[in-house]
Amino acid sequence: MTEHPPACCAPSSGSAAPALLTVGARPGATGVHAAPVHHAPRSRAAARTIPLPGGRFLMGTDDAEGFPADGEGPVREITLRPFRIDPTAVTNAQFATFAKATGYVTDAERFGFSFVFEQFLPPAPARAAQRVQAAPWWVVVPGADWRHPYGPDSGVGALQNHPVVHVSWHDAQAYCDWSGTRLPTEAEWEFAARGGLAQARYPWGDELTPGGRHQCNIWQGEFPARNTGADGHLATAPVKAFRPNGYGLYNVAGNVWEWCADWFSADFHVTGPRTDPAGPPEGKSRVMRGGSHMCHHSYCNRYRVAARSSNTPDSSAGNIGFRVAAD
Repeated sequence: MTEHPPACCAPSSGSAAPALLTVGARPGATGVHAAPVHHAPRSRAAARTIPLPGGRFLMGTDDAEGFPADGEGPVREITLRPFRIDPTAVTNAQFATFAKATGYVTDAERFGFSFVFEQFLPPAPARAAQRVQAAPWWVVVPGADWRHPYGPDSGVGALQNHPVVHVSWHDAQAYCDWSGTRLPTEAEWEFAARGGLAQARYPWGDELTPGGRHQCNIWQGEFPARNTGADGHLATAPVKAFRPNGYGLYNVAGNVWEWCADWFSADFHVTGPRTDPAGPPEGKSRVMRGGSHMCHHSYCNRYRVAARSSNTPDSSAGNIGFRVAAD
């Protein structure tokens, strides 16, 4: 398959501002993040994580469905020490507890906007909005943030058990610092997402809809014009929608992209460490895994378990979230 622009997955801002039609530097950007004022008990966060044994597994893929330019291959044997990981992405309710306890202000809130899919907006604002050049279905929405996922007139009252979105890598890291957890490494994420299956295309096997049953929340229909919602969801789904994989993890395919700890590189891993790899020592963007509800096989089938993407650490959008890990 051919390489697709990263904007098909989730748009970037900050260092990637030229990708926008008329958006320059983000208003209010200061580079200063609100520091959490105190920490949650480690036991509270650890209680939600599940232990995984680590060990050896085959990471990556040479699948013809993949994107070689993303660095999905080569397949290599990786060894991991035991670790713990949350079975679900962090929810709006959990992030609200953090924000209330610390007064933390997310990147999207400080900068005054985030990216929203055009079909989630009323027609008039959508027509007038600034858009991403490479993916014009992404709209720059002033006032969009984790509390207002579709703009200032929206809310998360009915979405408490949905994944929090419009969170940057910085925001996810701040939540981890407060909760006594951490972001998973990319290798840990893939090990956990595979659920014990060796080189399967998806967390449940090689067939996307076994027996005609939808296993994840992705785009159904013709992207980006029509989403039939055949899998039961047009936007995000509750974090425990669909069956868990063999390790008990929910929604590691589709729903929302999940930040990982690693800097992104398309080739560092080719000769990099094979035991507890943590990615390159520096970079411009951070790894995201899992795909989102906007992924479609015709354009961005990155809901496969070995698929990769990345974004600048200060970027946010309506399809980016995270889950936490622990030692």
